[in-house]
Amino acid sequence: MNQINKYFPNLDDTQQNRFERLGDLYKEWNEKINVISRKDIDRLYERHVLHSLAIAKMIDFKSGTTVLDVGTGGGFPGIPLAIMFPKVQFHLIDSIGKKIKVVEAVSEALGLDNVESEHTRVQEVKHSYDFIVSRAVTNLPDFLNWTKNKIDKKSFNKLKNGIIYLKGGDFDDELELIKKKKHNIIKLSDYFSEEYFETKKIVHIY
Repeated sequence: MNQINKYFPNLDDTQQNRFERLGDLYKEWNEKINVISRKDIDRLYERHVLHSLAIAKMIDFKSGTTVLDVGTGGGFPGIPLAIMFPKVQFHLIDSIGKKIKVVEAVSEALGLDNVESEHTRVQEVKHSYDFIVSRAVTNLPDFLNWTKNKIDKKSFNKLKNGIIYLKGGDFDDELELIKKKKHNIIKLSDYFSEEYFETKKIVHIY
């Protein structure tokens, strides 16, 4: 929690309480359904919660924004973002049902009424959203193909509607394949000083 408070010092009591409870909730559920690697569960706040919240450094979602989290796994980045933005609607999906079971349990335990979770593939989603977020579930060209026509045209946030993708390492080859798409890249080391974030980036495609 110290890392969360360091970078987000203005959390209200409800946000503070929910973030504090994440650690125990995920440890409990991870023993039943493995959604986080054993080596990462002890670094949950850095490698999962704070990593997810990099998106909150990039954009302050306005009330009423709709966000689809594709391949959410155990709920990242969707659940930390839903805690941070209680007036934003989040739809968390994953093709693996047991992972969605964890998302549902954590969301319910925290009282997150702005989270809808569903066991489905993004290709089967019928709605459109202001933003689609994800943590590197596949390469960028395939992800763009999966999410085609699922982003609302009209933007009302400071950032244009589009995809916000958390990515690591070198992905120049992927960017070359989507060069016709407008995009911005931000290094997470611009936000966070921990070594873990040195090779991590956010790609905003719009």
